[in-house]
Amino acid sequence: MARIFSRAAAVAALAAITMGLAACSSGSPAAPGGESTSGSSPDTSATTAATSEAPASSAPDATELTTTPGTLTIATGNPAYSPWVEDDKPESKQGFEAAVAYAVAEKLGFADADVSWVRTTFDEAIAPGPKAWDLNIQQFSITEEREKAVDFSSGYYTTAQAVLTYEGSPLAGATTLAQLKQGKLGAMVGTTSLNALNEQIAPATPASVFNSNADTAQALKNKQVDAIVVDLPTALYLAAVEIDGGKIIGQLADASGGDQFGFVLPKGSKLTAPVSAAVDALAADGTLAALEKQWLSESISVPVLS
Repeated sequence: MARIFSRAAAVAALAAITMGLAACSSGSPAAPGGESTSGSSPDTSATTAATSEAPASSAPDATELTTTPGTLTIATGNPAYSPWVEDDKPESKQGFEAAVAYAVAEKLGFADADVSWVRTTFDEAIAPGPKAWDLNIQQFSITEEREKAVDFSSGYYTTAQAVLTYEGSPLAGATTLAQLKQGKLGAMVGTTSLNALNEQIAPATPASVFNSNADTAQALKNKQVDAIVVDLPTALYLAAVEIDGGKIIGQLADASGGDQFGFVLPKGSKLTAPVSAAVDALAADGTLAALEKQWLSESISVPVLS
């Protein structure tokens, strides 16, 4: 898909704090010429022992912690949607999540050529059990329930959930949650979008559930449902590009400040701490904000439904 998402605006940049990997060392260094720092006569045996000690390691080498040493295997969805991945080609580094993934890889010590991409479904990525990849990125909201089965990195983006319809839909004129309750709504299986739909809208007719965002969008195109719930940047993209007469009714309120998206890692992965540190560093140095501005834009005006 061509990058047309710039017509829409996105949510404010994620605020984050720096979490550096601590480097530690012990003992007092010997003075030049082998003299002791106390000014006493040099102790040859002590000096020899000190120089033979290996320096303390600041952190494990992330390039040796991956499924395939020297290669960082990153998974994403099939297909991967704009504005997260452009033209379904994460290796191009085009799109917000593709760009974030390569920025994290660089922080971990991997060159672009050392990054390998694979595809997974959303559900299998967050299911318990071993994984054939190191990281997975496809708009995974960080939740306590999911953390029982997988690890999450620090959040790299915060978003809200939005309700998307089309011109002429029975819900095209809806402005309240009460009006939405009477419609036929849909969302992707296993997502916080579906949770928000059921918990905040609580429709009179059970929600239609789809296997992917692509299937969810297609159902709206085919008018199988009156509206769908997806994350706000995806809603903005679909309304501008994919759905004829696409219209965002509004966003759902979230007392927590919005969903945080994080990388998914296998449960107990040794890469979890280094990846979180990399994400935090990218937040602190302004990289995440710059990528958000580039791919998602700076501000939005979508009403909060009540």
